[in-house]
Amino acid sequence: MSDLADLTLAEASRGLRAREFTSVELLEAVHRRAAMTEANLHAYLTLDRDGAARAAVAADSAFKAGTDLGPLQGVPVALKDNMVTRGLETTCSSKILSGYEPPYDGTAVSRLRDGGAVIMGKTNLDEFAMGSSTENSAYGPTRNPWDPDRVPGGSSGGSAAAVAAGSAMVAYGSDTGGSIRQPAAMCGIVGLKPTYGLVSRYGLIAFASSLDQIGPLTRRVEDAVAALEVVGGHDPADSTSYPGPVPDYRSGLESGVSGLRVGVVTELNGEGIEPAVQEAVDRTIARLEAAGATIVPVSLPSLEYALSAYYLIAPAECSANLARFDGVRYGLRRLGENVEEMMSNTRAEGFGPEVTRRILLGTYALSAGYYDAFYGQAQRVRTLIIRDFQAAYEQADVLVSPTSPTTAFPVGERTADPLSMYLSDVCTIPSNMSGDPAISVPVGLDGAGLPIGFQVMAPALGEPVMVRVAAEVERLAGFDARARFASSEVQ
Repeated sequence: MSDLADLTLAEASRGLRAREFTSVELLEAVHRRAAMTEANLHAYLTLDRDGAARAAVAADSAFKAGTDLGPLQGVPVALKDNMVTRGLETTCSSKILSGYEPPYDGTAVSRLRDGGAVIMGKTNLDEFAMGSSTENSAYGPTRNPWDPDRVPGGSSGGSAAAVAAGSAMVAYGSDTGGSIRQPAAMCGIVGLKPTYGLVSRYGLIAFASSLDQIGPLTRRVEDAVAALEVVGGHDPADSTSYPGPVPDYRSGLESGVSGLRVGVVTELNGEGIEPAVQEAVDRTIARLEAAGATIVPVSLPSLEYALSAYYLIAPAECSANLARFDGVRYGLRRLGENVEEMMSNTRAEGFGPEVTRRILLGTYALSAGYYDAFYGQAQRVRTLIIRDFQAAYEQADVLVSPTSPTTAFPVGERTADPLSMYLSDVCTIPSNMSGDPAISVPVGLDGAGLPIGFQVMAPALGEPVMVRVAAEVERLAGFDARARFASSEVQ
């Protein structure tokens, strides 16, 4: 590729170490790409030009001194704007946090800085990560680089659009019900949700604490693995952080799928999936079988209730978490005659309609007389889902499905119909409910030239076998979004 902005993470990392170019030159190329694309895409809320420039100079100095800080050293990285960054505005795309500059870095951000990453800025998202299209942002929607009249998916739509368009080489998002994988699928890139607890949530502004997980969005599977290694590992500041050693993800990337059992989830294929998406998924499964995998039909009966259970558990936890935004300590404040009126005025102006809808739903589900009937029952369904997954992984090493039932839909098409929007995550929500890892890999285009994502799921801490299969899916598909977005073609 003639433009440095079109490099993958692995290519950029090799080039920096071979002194083919500097981190400063790499950053300049990515900034040029952002200047070309941002007017149409709006992937970023904040571009930290000064901070990124300092980080690039520091990375180059470390290279000259012979210091190797890891695979992200000197590489431009974008962060979803619900990851707190010291001294850099962090809004969650909400008016209620307008102007908020955190006094600390989250753990994932600290690990990125320690690893020499060049943080470009903060990307747009659905407000407080609540949405599937990045249209719920208080600062305007992000658009899909493949077709600006289409959504990029959500809630990490800004991160996905930035990587797809080349205005970041790696981006990080959060995944509560598919918010990394679904936008990755719609933007033709790779999105990885790790096992719950594998990446610290300290410094991730919470939506639903038992579901949220930070993960990377990249152009290639090997890049996602490298990006995960940098931020993964135990953190005493997060009580839900996995205390064991981080698995070895890299060793199996070239091993192929011969001898592996690939389970095709009956409930996530067929009915409700767009024909072009299903055809691409079926074609990919056939290729895996030809490559030596054993294909096993698998049923997860409780998935019928997963979407309903999720939309009780997530809003309930959201209701509890967002109670802290009261106009007293940080962010927006609108005065009233007393404290109660001040809080009411602040929240009425600060929260958008989707956040308000979920707070009301969650508060109702947790209220006296309804807790057991709604939230308690949803948690029991969650237990059934976990058991179904455990049984399925006795039959198969990984499970596969479409990532999204559709390709990217037009901007504005579903904003007036919350249920149709919620159905965008029907294939991704189950892995959040079980806490297991999952990854989306692009495998082709539909008739309108829009990307299609293929999801690979694995048991808890099963990232090594998951990325092994994902890497083979990637090789078999031969899909490379850069052919569409090379250099000046992104406008």
